[in-house]
Amino acid sequence: MFETHHALQPSPGSAQALSAAKVIAINSHSIKVACSNCNLRELCMPVGLSKEELERVDTLVEVRRKVKKGAALFHNGEKFTSLYAIRTGFFKTCVATEDGRDQVTGFQMAGEVMGLDGIVNDHHTCDAIALEDAEVCVLPFDRIEELSHDIASMQRHVHKIMSREIVRENGVMLLLGSMRAEERLAAFLLNLVQRLHTRGFSQSELVLRMTREEIGSYLGLKLETVSRTFSKFADEGIIEVKQRHVRILNSDALRDLVNRPDCD
Repeated sequence: MFETHHALQPSPGSAQALSAAKVIAINSHSIKVACSNCNLRELCMPVGLSKEELERVDTLVEVRRKVKKGAALFHNGEKFTSLYAIRTGFFKTCVATEDGRDQVTGFQMAGEVMGLDGIVNDHHTCDAIALEDAEVCVLPFDRIEELSHDIASMQRHVHKIMSREIVRENGVMLLLGSMRAEERLAAFLLNLVQRLHTRGFSQSELVLRMTREEIGSYLGLKLETVSRTFSKFADEGIIEVKQRHVRILNSDALRDLVNRPDCD
């Protein structure tokens, strides 16, 4: 959504007005992008398409949308019209609790698709907030449904994305229901670095785009517990932490924490 400001309005037809109109047009209508030329295509679009099918899929993405750090891609209660493939940047999804706090429900990165929550009742059920300047490809859902009827691999891919979301939610339930603080943070770091590695990044180094408080909200831990656990991992030589930069020195130790049997 774009805000309009009426404090200073140039006269219609003036050079200033024409210039302003061009700026608005550039901001409101993102440059057309072909999915076939995108380096993230295999992460958010089906593979193995024929030339004709690829040409049809290329008509799906009409615009890219830029989202500034701290701004919302969509809000809880907003009408659902599209899915969003993240091209660049990092997001969090969250819901407001009864006492007014934001409960983080997930973190999403480039190559992942957002907005699936809106399919159920045609309205979004969470807020999606950019943790850094980001850009998304807007995928109108009515076009996705139309293409899914004609292209079997598109339908399978949509089902795959939805299944992945279900698996993710089940994983979060496991984290919150049965794991100790150390196990939760270890699982979080391993999952994050694995997802980043899929996108061509390092298997051992990452920059946390979210705050310690946001990590705690997602993992069901207090801020102090998250900070203390990070420090413990660093003291034990498992990770090296420099502000938001994390280097995993001993991934086996993290995996052992996650996989160790419950001693209770």
